[in-house]
Amino acid sequence: MKRFLTLAVIAFLAFAASASAQKAAVKTNALYWATATPNVGFEFAMGNRWTVELSGGYNPWTFDAEKNIKIKHFLVSPEVRYWFCESFQGHFLGLNGNYTLFNISGIHIPELFESSKRYEGWAVGAGLTYGYAFPIARRWNMEFNLGLGLWYTEYDQFESRPCGLFQQTIQKHAFGLTDLGISFIYMIK
Repeated sequence: MKRFLTLAVIAFLAFAASASAQKAAVKTNALYWATATPNVGFEFAMGNRWTVELSGGYNPWTFDAEKNIKIKHFLVSPEVRYWFCESFQGHFLGLNGNYTLFNISGIHIPELFESSKRYEGWAVGAGLTYGYAFPIARRWNMEFNLGLGLWYTEYDQFESRPCGLFQQTIQKHAFGLTDLGISFIYMIK
């Protein structure tokens, strides 16, 4: 899986570097910050109506060490977008992918995780995104997006307490959110 992720990042960077992009942007997702997760994304125009994006986030914190509450994770998410009018403005559809490593405890996520357990593993997902972007100032845009698709995850389940005992390994397929964002975008070019 690490080899696939490395090849995907290299392919993305080679594609972005070889393109004759007229626009490039740096972005951050405010919803991700609401979970105390620093995140950044880079998006490049590949013509009037196509862009490619690579985003990532990292949350290294334990929110309550005594109760072992945490949503530690690393996420990388590439996406290809088709804009109905022009790049970085108006409505768009996208095809996104996701890869994440996680260590979650004390958090309830419906259909996946109970708050009384700790989960440590990885997941991959892919889905379709719909979104809308508009300018809010010179060189600044705001973007709203929602993505739905399929996830595959494999993780170990432990007792929720710190250093809790191993209980089982779980593999799941799930349909759900693959992208959700309210992002602030700075246009570089």
